[in-house]
Amino acid sequence: MGGLIVALVLGMALLSFVWTPHDPTLVNSSARLQEPSLEYWFGTDKFGRDVFSQILMGSRTTLFVGFVAVGVAAVVGVPLGIVAGMGPRWFGELLMRGNDMLLAFPALLLAIMFAAVYGASTLVAMVAIGIASIPNFARLIRGGTLQVMKTEYVIAARAAGRGPFAIGLRHVLPNVSSLVIVQASVGFAIAVLAEAALSFLGFGTPPPTPSWGRMLQESQELLSSDPRLAVFPGVAIAVAVLGFNLLGDGLRDRFDPKLEDHR
Repeated sequence: MGGLIVALVLGMALLSFVWTPHDPTLVNSSARLQEPSLEYWFGTDKFGRDVFSQILMGSRTTLFVGFVAVGVAAVVGVPLGIVAGMGPRWFGELLMRGNDMLLAFPALLLAIMFAAVYGASTLVAMVAIGIASIPNFARLIRGGTLQVMKTEYVIAARAAGRGPFAIGLRHVLPNVSSLVIVQASVGFAIAVLAEAALSFLGFGTPPPTPSWGRMLQESQELLSSDPRLAVFPGVAIAVAVLGFNLLGDGLRDRFDPKLEDHR
């Protein structure tokens, strides 16, 4: 089910590259606040823009931010976790304490700090979410690495004189790759929520690029008179987060050997 939902969101993003019913950034004052119809499937917003077209293109923005943010977190967090798990115990503990310090800076706070220095943009949102997600990857991969380092084949490789880099690349990384996949899926759900929150607060994707979070922000003054403007992006965010969370849970059940007896 999670895979189907993620595939649906991905299909919406890919479709937006080749087709949208209307230009999602076109302001048409004569078509303001139109109800859903054959011409405007989800109606129009207070600027006369087609809501359905904005939902389609907003999925592209959300997935782009998620891919880059999770990529940044994985590229930094996975090697950091492997090094912390393979190195001396004191070195690993030192890295983890620095990792814990980074946990004190959530994505929203980092984005506000970065926006104050570099200005609000999609790049700021991606970097902030990615940096905030590094500790989750590092801690998880370190735990997996510590388990792999106790296995007989790693002990045999060390006895044969194989170096740390070769052991990490040949033995550790393949055996923790399933953890990376699961954490990436869960991290994607977190990135979707974080991007929506940042755009809602004005620190994410700037206009006129459509964003689900900014659609919510623009609709809040019309909640009493036209709640559909908040319902559509809100449901899109909820469905996307649900899909990635279900996918992460399913992948965890599939790859976690501890759950083998419960299947």
